[in-house]
Amino acid sequence: MTARIIDGKVIASELRTRVANEVARVQREHGITPGLAVVLVGNDPASEIYVRSKHKQTQAAGMASFEHVLPADVALDDLLALIGKLNRASDVHGILVQLPLPKSLHTETVINAIDPAKDVDGLHPNNAGRLAGGLAALSPCTPLGCIILTKSVHASLEGMNAIVIGRSNLVGRPLVQLLLNENATVTIAHSRSRDLAQLCARADLVRLDQTGRHRDRCRHQPVARRGRQDKTGRRRRLYGGSGSRRRDHAGARRRRPNDRGVPAGQHAAGGVCHSWIAQAGSVTTIPTGRVRGPKLSASFRACAKRRIPE
Repeated sequence: MTARIIDGKVIASELRTRVANEVARVQREHGITPGLAVVLVGNDPASEIYVRSKHKQTQAAGMASFEHVLPADVALDDLLALIGKLNRASDVHGILVQLPLPKSLHTETVINAIDPAKDVDGLHPNNAGRLAGGLAALSPCTPLGCIILTKSVHASLEGMNAIVIGRSNLVGRPLVQLLLNENATVTIAHSRSRDLAQLCARADLVRLDQTGRHRDRCRHQPVARRGRQDKTGRRRRLYGGSGSRRRDHAGARRRRPNDRGVPAGQHAAGGVCHSWIAQAGSVTTIPTGRVRGPKLSASFRACAKRRIPE
């Protein structure tokens, strides 16, 4: 069986179009232009790419985009002062601090300084707590994109067995809550989980979270990922049996053959080797598996919550 590739580019384009239409309506009816402010600290190449993409797509949707680039050695007080200024700015409705931050800065302190109503990444404890409680909240956009991609194949996730591999605050943990809100039965696995292959074999949905403080070294990933050797020296594979209805794998970057445990002749796409995709019903790959539209949608919702009259 050949897996269906879920084209995130098409889905993201449709979502951005809907956001752009809503932005135009708000501008027309209320004279308000939603604004997204992005703060980049340092010159991490991957972060710079993400910020450029967000700036371009924000403007394409008709929203105001504000970029603030700070040096890697910026003082914590100066960064917090900038966030305070953005919190008070009436033309800024969403704030995003690009992660990861330099090691000299305390990420939790920075996130906690953002106005929860403008926290489009959904990382503030107020938003995380509301999401965990099943209440309305600004949700992290990557897991929200995962739900959108999944529901493009299955309109309802009710009763499905889902496994989320990885427990980062940005993807894994909030994705669990979003899946629970869809009435799925959820298992969360991580680097200390046992019998990962068996857990995946029983799942209808598999999501691989490749974020974390050490995402470049993949230290937060399960030892079984991409057939890597476990502590016993044996090769372990991520996927389960061929009877599973669906496999969704979200990845951080494409790998070359033999890079970090990928067997010769196989290429990793979205965190899973091509030869393993035959076990899946549907997969998301990088870059077509990414849905960047939810970031714009979150900014628009923040604007609607704070500024648009009922």
